[in-house]
Amino acid sequence: MDIIQIVVIGLVSTILALILKKQSPEIALMVSIAASVLIFFSVIPKFDAVLSVLKDLSSNVSIGKDYIYTIFKIIGIAYIAEFGAQLCKDAGESSIASKIELSGKVLIMVISAPIIMSLLNLILVMLP
Repeated sequence: MDIIQIVVIGLVSTILALILKKQSPEIALMVSIAASVLIFFSVIPKFDAVLSVLKDLSSNVSIGKDYIYTIFKIIGIAYIAEFGAQLCKDAGESSIASKIELSGKVLIMVISAPIIMSLLNLILVMLP
């Protein structure tokens, strides 16, 4: 049922933005951004189920909590960067959007460096 509400919000705001775009492009952009933020924040609580599954998985497989937190940070950075980039693209600022995407990728690489190093060390230990 949640997806129906999200689609309705998206369609109504799109129609409203299209109508307003001819008379007031600034207000149309604000309607688009407001709808995007509303949809984004309506989906965030759904991540609780995913987080609980990953926590259960980490306790069953005995993966370090630091690794799980790092994965959560990476997922968060990816979603937030994508959301910000899409808002910029909607506003017609594709160059800023590409910088947000690049920044997200760099931050993900920085945060994931310890995990990558641990994996490489594990591989080196397993090699004869």
